[in-house]
Amino acid sequence: MEKSKALEALSALANPTRLDLVRTLMPTGPDGLSAGDIARRLDISASRLSFHLSALEQADLISSRKAARHVFYAINTKGLGGVVSYLLNDCCGSNPEISACCRHPARNDRQCDGITAER
Repeated sequence: MEKSKALEALSALANPTRLDLVRTLMPTGPDGLSAGDIARRLDISASRLSFHLSALEQADLISSRKAARHVFYAINTKGLGGVVSYLLNDCCGSNPEISACCRHPARNDRQCDGITAER
């Protein structure tokens, strides 16, 4: 992944609503969710949701597809995986301590203290 694409994706993820959007879409797999379902789950207006969806789609972190009158959004696993890979491999040099924390996000040992994400 190019540095500029990684920065665009990280910038898109550096927003609480967009991070919640990614968390909401991740378990839905390739089917994703309709924009209306996402808005209801996150309790946000259609215009605000559209703004955030656009930022994630431009960063290649989600994809959209039309079905009848609805637009469905799903995680672009290659895009999101590319960002994670960029951080782990290009930026962190495959540091084993960081990689260990990524494989075991629920761990509470000293090696990973302060690294796990807040929910």
